[in-house]
Amino acid sequence: MVMPIVLSDDDELRLVDDVLAGDKRLLLVPALGDPKEGEEPTLAGFGTLSEILKMLKLPEGGMRILLQGHQRVKLGRVEARSPYMRAQFTPLADTEAEGAESEGLYRTIIATYVRLLKMIPHLPEELQVTVLNIDEPARLVSFVLSNLNVTIAEKIPFLEENSLRKRLERLLALVNRELAILELGSKIQSKVQSEFGKEQQEHYLRAQLRAIQRELGEGEDRAAEVQALQQRVKDAGMPEEASKAAEEEIRRQARMSPASPEFTTSKTYLDWLLALPWAKETRDSLDVTKAKAVLDEDHYDLEKVKDRILEYLAVLKLKTTGDEAPRMRGPILCFLGPPGVGKTSLGRSIARALGRKFVRISLGGVRDEAEIRGHRRTYVGALPGRIITGIRKAEARNPVFILDEIDKLGADFRGDPGAALLEVLDPEQNHAFSDHYLEVAFDLSRVMFITTANAYDTIPGPLLDRMEVIELSGYTEEQKVEIARRHLIPKQREEHGISPETCDLPDSTLAALIRDYTREAGLRNLEREIANVCRKVARRIAEGKKPWRRIGPDLLPDLLGPPRYEREVASRAGEVGVATGLVWTRAGGEILFIEATRMKGKGALILTGQLGDVMKESAQAALSYLRSNAKALGAPEDFLDGSDIHIHVPAGAIPKDGPSAGVTLATAILSLITERPVRPDLAMTGEVTLRGKVLPIGGVTEKVLAAHRAGIKRLVIPRRNEKDLAEVPARVRKDLTIHFADTLADVFAAAF
Repeated sequence: MVMPIVLSDDDELRLVDDVLAGDKRLLLVPALGDPKEGEEPTLAGFGTLSEILKMLKLPEGGMRILLQGHQRVKLGRVEARSPYMRAQFTPLADTEAEGAESEGLYRTIIATYVRLLKMIPHLPEELQVTVLNIDEPARLVSFVLSNLNVTIAEKIPFLEENSLRKRLERLLALVNRELAILELGSKIQSKVQSEFGKEQQEHYLRAQLRAIQRELGEGEDRAAEVQALQQRVKDAGMPEEASKAAEEEIRRQARMSPASPEFTTSKTYLDWLLALPWAKETRDSLDVTKAKAVLDEDHYDLEKVKDRILEYLAVLKLKTTGDEAPRMRGPILCFLGPPGVGKTSLGRSIARALGRKFVRISLGGVRDEAEIRGHRRTYVGALPGRIITGIRKAEARNPVFILDEIDKLGADFRGDPGAALLEVLDPEQNHAFSDHYLEVAFDLSRVMFITTANAYDTIPGPLLDRMEVIELSGYTEEQKVEIARRHLIPKQREEHGISPETCDLPDSTLAALIRDYTREAGLRNLEREIANVCRKVARRIAEGKKPWRRIGPDLLPDLLGPPRYEREVASRAGEVGVATGLVWTRAGGEILFIEATRMKGKGALILTGQLGDVMKESAQAALSYLRSNAKALGAPEDFLDGSDIHIHVPAGAIPKDGPSAGVTLATAILSLITERPVRPDLAMTGEVTLRGKVLPIGGVTEKVLAAHRAGIKRLVIPRRNEKDLAEVPARVRKDLTIHFADTLADVFAAAF
């Protein structure tokens, strides 16, 4: 074949100049593979002896030569590589192909190749004429091979093979392969053209439909709307499943009339899909020091919670490489504590410290599973659940999400929302949360979920197991004073338009306000009383009277009325048959007085004060222990003969239950039958057994804080609860003398 080549390399140009000065012959040898820059190519063992027919120097440098191949050769020893390669070679001769079989191969190749040429319309007709006029098999092989779409690697064996018959067989295989490929392509093309014809027909019909709609005044901008929706789907960064659902809904909507009732339903669904932040997220503020400053600014104390958030932030910072944040599961935290200790506001502060969006939903009284998972689109007015609604509101897929009052979930015939939350609050499942309305998975794994609750017992067990519980106890008086000074007073002054110069509440006034006008674990009543004081000051200023400026404790009765609470412990000093206990409630810890009296009767034990079964059984166990150990305790063994014992727990309208009043009941009864008063500054808690063992109880932190608020100086708690005192603030432990009891003997020793 004749082939043009363009050369520009200096060594190549020198080679051509030297060849043209000689016999004009060049050896062309194919390289095996693609050599790297600077490396010598690996050459095949065979090549073609060729002749330079023409040379033309180009204006921009370099030259163009026209080569014609003459003979197959075998490459010998390479004698030189610089400035160009020189090698020995051996000419190769063809083994003639004779006989009917070779003739059949020759004719079959010509017929097959002509069929192949007819299937390629852009090739000139001269090729068919040329191939039909070739009468030499060797020339036929060279000609067909040079005009066939095959690789260099497939051509090299033709240079190596001396047998012309074998070359004809190999060429026929290649021609048949190319013909099969072209026939398959032709079939595919015919099918595509057929489908394209259908699409053209549909396009024409749709154009007519749009013309009819324009005449009717409908859908003038439908095409633009569909295109805009499709672009929004591409820009939304949806996962493949959601993207397919959105595209299908767009196609469905395009076929509907805007007057159809389903059109509005479809449009609402698309709006929800496109409005969700599939790929949008806020960048976390990874400055741990700054985050700590934000948490300290918003909340006083609460070190355990702050440490947990800073640990999460520190891990996130260490895992972050470059500009892209790591895919890290958000923690599932549960803030457990009495009302008013700052659980919800702490969640808002965490969002501010992390630089994230904040979402809060209240679960109190929620009884319908659809509130969490949404309604299916088959229902009229269906919408997604509160989780997806909150994510859309946040406009980011990694907000801080507060689920408030999770312990107050309900369940009825509409399903169990607590069970629906199992998927939301499970880090192993919530990466593919499925809302009934969307019907496609949404990734919640980057959300930081924080739940709040007042009590353990009403949180479903499987739900509680998925959360990391952080208990928030009540505040001490000193902590309340500090919080009021830092946060509550400035807030109320601003809300009531009062300056610090016209309303100064010193620490002594705040302490009196806490002791005499509030009795709570949290801060809500304290804030209400501060607001009450601010209103009085605002009214006085509005009336043109001189403000008090500094409000001392002596002014509180004039502003708020007489004190609402008094130190009841002091009023019960020296009373026989009265013992002070400690109880846990959802509002925190409280002190509890247990009164016992004796009267003539038949040895009965009377219990009043709305006591539960467990507390009644504790009283019976305490009495049985005292009767069986009366002599050792210094009490008459027949103290129950001819008399009844009546035990009453004041605040009779409030139901009470639990085993932790056992030691208090036993102490009150022993005080009664031995006529010895119990220390008035002492309170106790613990479960009692028939053998006089004192067993551990729960809520120690809340009970100790309640005792401290009430002015108690001494405490008796089970020895096995000693470890729980680590959660009690050091200032409170310092103010209390704490006795640890293994048996009732230890309790009585501290009580009398």
